Amino acid sequence: MEKHFTRKDFIVLAAIGLVLLTLFLLMYQIDRQWSKLSTITQIMKEQARDIRQLKRSLSNSQFIQTAGVRDSFGGKNKGEVSPVFKRAEKATQMPDYAEGDWLVGAFGVNLKTITPLVSEDAYSSTIHNYVLESLITRDADTLEWQGLVARSWQISPDGLTFTFHLRDDVVFSDGEPLTADDIVFSFDFIMNPAIQAPRQRAYFSKIKRVVAASRYKVVFEFKEPYYNALALAGGMSIMPKHYYARYLEKPNQFNQSKGLLLGSGPYRLQDAQSWRPDRGLVELERNERYWGDVQPSFDKLVWRVIENDSARLTAFRNGEIDSYSARPLEYKKLLKDKQILEKASHYEYMSPVKGYSYIGWNQQRKGKPTIFSDVRVREAMTYLIDRKRIINDVFLGYGEPAMSPFSPLSKQHNTRLKRRPFDLKKAKALLKQAGFEDRDRDGIIEDRQGKPFTFELIYFQSRVDTERMVLLLKDMFAQAGIILKPKPTEWAVMLDTLKQRDFDAITLGWTGSIESDLYQIFHSSQIADGGNNSVGYNNPELDKVIELARANVDEQERMKLWHKAEEILYQDQPYTFLVRLKSLEFVDKRIHNVLKTRLGLNLGTTPIENYVPEGLQKHRN
Repeated sequence: MEKHFTRKDFIVLAAIGLVLLTLFLLMYQIDRQWSKLSTITQIMKEQARDIRQLKRSLSNSQFIQTAGVRDSFGGKNKGEVSPVFKRAEKATQMPDYAEGDWLVGAFGVNLKTITPLVSEDAYSSTIHNYVLESLITRDADTLEWQGLVARSWQISPDGLTFTFHLRDDVVFSDGEPLTADDIVFSFDFIMNPAIQAPRQRAYFSKIKRVVAASRYKVVFEFKEPYYNALALAGGMSIMPKHYYARYLEKPNQFNQSKGLLLGSGPYRLQDAQSWRPDRGLVELERNERYWGDVQPSFDKLVWRVIENDSARLTAFRNGEIDSYSARPLEYKKLLKDKQILEKASHYEYMSPVKGYSYIGWNQQRKGKPTIFSDVRVREAMTYLIDRKRIINDVFLGYGEPAMSPFSPLSKQHNTRLKRRPFDLKKAKALLKQAGFEDRDRDGIIEDRQGKPFTFELIYFQSRVDTERMVLLLKDMFAQAGIILKPKPTEWAVMLDTLKQRDFDAITLGWTGSIESDLYQIFHSSQIADGGNNSVGYNNPELDKVIELARANVDEQERMKLWHKAEEILYQDQPYTFLVRLKSLEFVDKRIHNVLKTRLGLNLGTTPIENYVPEGLQKHRN
C-alpha cells in the first residue's frame, strides 16, 4: 500500500531542513571567525615586525643625530648597536637576510622539567638561554665579558663589591619592566632553602648580599674574594619577581613544577606555565616585546624529543629537524652520503669548553662504604680501562683521553701529570692489596669474605655508542675477574638515582667552562641535600685547596692551586675520566650564517646570528 505525503511529513522535513541550514550558517560563521582571527593574528605579527623595523631605523637615525655623545656610564654612543649585538647586526646586513621560519632541533632525552633551578640537565639549560637573560655574557670571538642587561659595571679595589648599571629599556615578555629589584629577588629566591636549588646555592654562597641601590643600579657584595666573582654575579639568570614571588609561599608547588618559565629573552613560552613533559616537544615563540638592539630572526624555536639515534638521523634526512649531532660511525658514513652533503653542511671541532665523560664510583651507599671507598680499587678500575681503544673502536678517533676535569689546553692543567695507561698487571696488584683475589679458581675475584667482585654500571639507555662502550668495559674488567652488570636506564630515573645516591657506578658527562670550578662536583659539602658530589667523595685536603683557589684572584697563584687540586684528584680517582669527544655536526643549508667561534658553533646562540633566506623558508606560524 502506498503512503501519501502528509502535512506532518512536510513539517518534519522542514524542521530537518531548518536544522541543516542553521548548522551550515553556524559552520560558515565559525569559519569566518577563524578566518578573521587568523587575519587579526597576522596583522598583529606584521605590526610587531613593522615596530621592530621602525625601532631599528630610529636607532640608526638617533645614532646619526647624536654621533659623538657618550652615555653617562662611559659606554657606546646613544643609538648605536651595543657591542653584544654587533655580530647579530652584521647578519642582518647580508643581502639575503630575512626574518621568519623556524629553527627545529631535537633532544635525545625526554625532559623532566624546564622550570629554572629545579631542572638539572644541559638540555633544559639550552631552553633557558633563550628565555632568561643575565647582566653580562661572553663575546664569542674574544671570550671577553660584554654587557647584556647591564650597560656597564665597576669593581671595588678589594674585589668584594660589584656594581652594575642596568639598561632602562629591558622588559620581560609579559611587558613588565626589568629592574634592580628583579635581580635582588633572583638571588634571594635561589638562596631560600625551601627552593630546590642546592647546586646554585653552593655557588652563590660566596655572595654576602645583593642590594638595589636604585631602580637601575644593583650591587653585589661578596663575603670574600672569589676569582670568578664577575662571572658569578653577572651570569646569574634574572627571574621576574612579579611572576615567581608567589611561589615563596608555596615552594613545593615550584619544586614540583614542570614548566614555569618566564624571562626577558628573545623567545618565550606561549604560556609561561603550560609546558608538560608528555608533549614530547618544546616550542618557544618570538618575544614580540624583546628589548634587544637586534631582533631574533626566527619566528619559533622548536625541539622535538627523539631518543633513538637512528630516528633522529631519519628526521634530519627527511628535513624534520635542521641539525644533527652525529655519532662518529655515522659521521664517517654521512661524509660519503650524497643526499646529506647536498642538503647539509658539516662541522668538526673541539671547543675549549668541551666537557668530558666519566665513570663515577659511588663510595657511600645507604650510609655504608662500598667497594669503591678504597682508593686502591678506584685506581685499579682506571688502570683496567683502555681509553685509547675506546676512542678508536667506539668513537673512531674523534676524541682524546680525559684525565681530569681540566682540558689539556687549559692553564688549570698540571702538565707534570701523565695519563694512566691500560695496565692489567698493576690493576691486579692493587686489587690484591685491597683484598680481592680469585680464591676458588673460578675466574672471578672475591673479597676476604668470599663475596665476588660484581657491580652495576648505570648508563643512559638510548645512547648506542654508550652501550657499545659499556660492553667494551665489561670485557676489560672481566680480564681482572670483575663482573660488570650493565644497567640501561631512562634519563629521569638516572637523575633520581643520582639524588638518592642509590647506585654502584654510573657513566655520564659534565659540560666544561673556560676556567672550571671544582667546588660543585668534588667538595665534600656538596654530598648532602642532593648536591652534585653524587659519589660521596670526601677529601679534606682537596676541600682546602679548592677553597684557597676560589678565593685567590691572582691568576698565576690560583693556577698553582688548581694544579695541586688536579694532582689530588689524579691520586684519588673519585671518577675515572674517560674521553673528550669532538663535536660532529650537520646543519641544513637553508640555515645561513653558521660559523665556528671560540665557544663552538654559533647555531642558535644568543643574540641570534642565523637566519633563513625568504626563498628557503618552509615553516609558517
